[in-house]
Amino acid sequence: MDKKRNSIYASRRSARKKSRKSSVSRTILVAAAVAAVIFVGWRINAAERSDAPLVTTPAAELLMVALPSGTPEQIIEYTGFTISYNADAHQPNYAAWELTEEKLRNNTSRRDVKFDVDRRVNGSAELSDYRRSGFDRGHMMPAADAKWNDRAMTESHFLTNICPQDHNMNGGVWATLEGNCRQWASRDSSIIIICGPVLADSMTRTIGDGGKIPVPERLFKVVLAPYDRPPRGIGFLMNNGPVDGGVQASAVSIDQVETATGYDFFSALPDEIEDEVEAQCAYHDWQRKRR
Repeated sequence: MDKKRNSIYASRRSARKKSRKSSVSRTILVAAAVAAVIFVGWRINAAERSDAPLVTTPAAELLMVALPSGTPEQIIEYTGFTISYNADAHQPNYAAWELTEEKLRNNTSRRDVKFDVDRRVNGSAELSDYRRSGFDRGHMMPAADAKWNDRAMTESHFLTNICPQDHNMNGGVWATLEGNCRQWASRDSSIIIICGPVLADSMTRTIGDGGKIPVPERLFKVVLAPYDRPPRGIGFLMNNGPVDGGVQASAVSIDQVETATGYDFFSALPDEIEDEVEAQCAYHDWQRKRR
């Protein structure tokens, strides 16, 4: 009887072993198939990226913007960013800078830095113009992008880098977009950012002594990843107030920002690349963790 029982148990053990081996084999086959799909996808993506155009235009040339004829402009080269200042509007036409992954590694303090007037600049706003105005002193080149250098941090607080912003927008969707840009720079190693008020709009609200500073109805931002393959670009137009739908709802092509502002961005790029990146508006593609 014991021999018969042992024989039954042995048969069951053998069956279980065969079942486990079969299960392991199926797992290995499935894993191999998944790995093959991933590898093929990687090879296809790598081939596409290797065939994509390579941009060799220096970042300094990509920061240049052509403004409509007659636009008041004083170019100020600060540490790590450029301001085109409009003395008539007492705010920048735009701020332009390259944000890199290397700059984001450093972390200088913002604690003791205060807003100030750059006395070298004609037509600068005064601190009193913003006091009790109901609007934030909204950074164009954000202080968080200047953490790599003490001087850049100080200069980012000059009023030449500031325009009147509704608090809901400045502390909300605009701040979210600034954070997105830092994530994109960290991922892509380098991006070009240009932003400012849309001074071409009709502006009925004002602040400051005698109402000298017009409050923009909209602000813009254009972002270019020139050294990714393929290079890509995107624009944003945001109402200076609560923004329904958040950052994604504000995404437009760079062509649309050029139409709204009258500015010409990234003309230093080869024409075929400029035409391609300025027509794009693929926000979801920018939000991918890795390319």
